Amino acid sequence: MGRTRGTGSKLLQEHGIAAVIYGGTYVDEDFRDRKVADGWFESKYKQRLLAKDLEATTKYRFDPKFNTGGTFGVNYAGMGGRIMAFNYRTVFDSEASRLAIHEQLIVGHYLKQFNEETIAPHRQHTCGEPCAAVCKKMKDGFKKDYEPYQALGPLCGIFDQRAAERLCHHADTLGFDGISAGGVLAWMMDLLADGLLSKEDLGVTRLPRWKIEGFDPVADSAHNAELGVELLDSIISRRGSVDLSQGARKWGRRLSRERGLRLLDRFLYVAFGRQGWMVPNQYWTPGAIAPMAIMGKYYMHYGSAFIEPRALGRLCAERFQKELLLDTAGFCRFHRGWAEDIVPEIFGSIFGMKDQLVAATQVTASRINSRNASVFWESERSVDFVLTFLKRARDVDGLKDAPLLSWISRFENDRKEAALDWWFEMRKGIDESLREF
Repeated sequence: MGRTRGTGSKLLQEHGIAAVIYGGTYVDEDFRDRKVADGWFESKYKQRLLAKDLEATTKYRFDPKFNTGGTFGVNYAGMGGRIMAFNYRTVFDSEASRLAIHEQLIVGHYLKQFNEETIAPHRQHTCGEPCAAVCKKMKDGFKKDYEPYQALGPLCGIFDQRAAERLCHHADTLGFDGISAGGVLAWMMDLLADGLLSKEDLGVTRLPRWKIEGFDPVADSAHNAELGVELLDSIISRRGSVDLSQGARKWGRRLSRERGLRLLDRFLYVAFGRQGWMVPNQYWTPGAIAPMAIMGKYYMHYGSAFIEPRALGRLCAERFQKELLLDTAGFCRFHRGWAEDIVPEIFGSIFGMKDQLVAATQVTASRINSRNASVFWESERSVDFVLTFLKRARDVDGLKDAPLLSWISRFENDRKEAALDWWFEMRKGIDESLREF
């Protein structure tokens, strides 16, 4: 289901398969010498490598502005009214309602637990490399990252660490990607909550507790997590009407035809080709559902500011190339604050191939994009996701510029036509930026 992780370690642990890499290029300059690396950084940033890296990885280690650290801590601490919960239903709520959820259930409980259990006692470590980011935030063997603990957390109506751990662990045990699993479970819970599908349809014994009034962050979260576990087991065992053997998108389409219902309209996903689908990264921004050739990674622009769609497409293409360059060079993206700028220069210094690296990355991105089979948004929730983002930019962020107001008006007058125009404008920006010359 969706993304895959840990393929290499799985091959070694379960099948005894390992790769041995040998050979390489001999260079006169020993770039493992810290003085060599410091020289590069001092020349470009007027800082040594460690100082620049500490600055660039503040979020992943500990950010004093938020008094927390890691993707979980910093993202939730600064989220405010951009909270997404209950299968994105919160995008329809008032800003005051979203802020209340954030303050009471996130800051007051979910994030509070994380800070007390992980940040305060410094339960963190690196990936094994001597890295300043120490990004692995831990609690009793559970690694706390924002995206899986968001998709299998608030998106499913879960705001308690113990409940989220239960569901995340079960998803991991069954081999599911946390983000994709969370999007599917939240969708199924949404259908159950409104009676569009029954408990018998989905092979479960309970309905979700999704009423925010009087929501108990411990008891109700535990209830929703147990429902999530039952739904995962239904997916594996194909209980009731559940059959995701060809993917959630195709199952939803088939069941919609059989029942005469538009079940897919509650499912927020990016469609690709005939059967491909991807639950977007957990950020309330149109870039998260952009028509990029590769989604599920960060090969798109996911900033929270309003950007016109064609320009947004260009930014997505730019981010794609930068991320691809880091992947090619073997750099962790948590160091992108300096790596995107200096990696080509490092390749130039060591191998004399700065221009070749940049050119090869551009060509690779172009050729990947030439096979871009992205499909226009199929669900109403996708259109709502964009329109509510635009309205929040106007009503909460106070933006009154003509392009924003024009797009809102177009959506309100003819949402399908406006959605098509927005999607294709993004696609134009992507394609015109990734042409191979």
